[in-house]
Amino acid sequence: MLKMAVVGVGSMGRNHFRVLSDTPGVELVGIADPDLQSANAVVRKSGVPVYADYRRLFDQVQPAAIVIAVPTQFHRDVAMAAIERGIHVLVEKPIAATIEQAEEMIDAAEQRNVVLAVGHIERFNPAVLELKRRIEAGELGRIFMIHSRRESPYPRRITDVGVAKDLSTHELDMMRYLVGSRVVRLNAEVSYVMNSPYEDIVFSLLRFENGVIGVLDVNWVTPTTVREISITGEKGMFVVNYLSQEIFFHENPAAVGVMDGAVWLPGQPFSVEAGHMTRFQINRREPLRSELESFIQAVQNNEKPLVDGHDGLEALRLALQIIACSQPNSA
Repeated sequence: MLKMAVVGVGSMGRNHFRVLSDTPGVELVGIADPDLQSANAVVRKSGVPVYADYRRLFDQVQPAAIVIAVPTQFHRDVAMAAIERGIHVLVEKPIAATIEQAEEMIDAAEQRNVVLAVGHIERFNPAVLELKRRIEAGELGRIFMIHSRRESPYPRRITDVGVAKDLSTHELDMMRYLVGSRVVRLNAEVSYVMNSPYEDIVFSLLRFENGVIGVLDVNWVTPTTVREISITGEKGMFVVNYLSQEIFFHENPAAVGVMDGAVWLPGQPFSVEAGHMTRFQINRREPLRSELESFIQAVQNNEKPLVDGHDGLEALRLALQIIACSQPNSA
């Protein structure tokens, strides 16, 4: 049995506790949260010990691995306390509040041979995994552009970061993952609509090293929840709905039967026509469960996690570049 603990039992922490509670091969040995009333409400009759101080939890029950689901500003402190004790870490995104903190966590984990995974949960969405498989199989041909939308009403539970760190990190990681290239140029506009010191609207244009153009649209001012990403290439366009876990493919009939597996070359005529739309069947599964199972496997096999500290660092770096675009002297 792998001894695990959860630090922080807010919205995401409660979900981690729920999933780990019925995960085969896992023994939940404790949770830590300074709000003991909330923590005790989470564990209820499970018998899982509750601690106000995560360090005391680490020292008394000695978990092999933990999940960190505390506010971003505390990620570094909790992670370093765990890593110094040789405890493997899955930290919710963003990996940390600053680049320096993230780098410190990564360096410490590598020196101690500790698994450091970052909770970019959409990587484990079945629809995204299927989309990645189809892209790698060449079903799009050369990719031209990717457009990501993550929009919702303002979540009052989040008080320490804006949409750039909270929402954009999801999509920046997803865009890099699907495109398979790094961002070389980024421009952004941000707005502050709510009565908050943090940005609540972000619109960004990105250029990837392989030439793909990215459009990022995230905000907390939309009166419904939108979780969607589209990726367009020579053979058509895929659209994924994260929430319904659906994939749609809009075919470019001008490319069908002409390319025969080849790629379009510069100078060749290229055209686009409206084509047939196909909806692919996906076996739905909770991404959080897949994420935790992947982390557990990495710990047990002493292998690199699917989303490691370097992935988390790059998403944070891009999010901070977006925030910097809003500063007076950023031009």
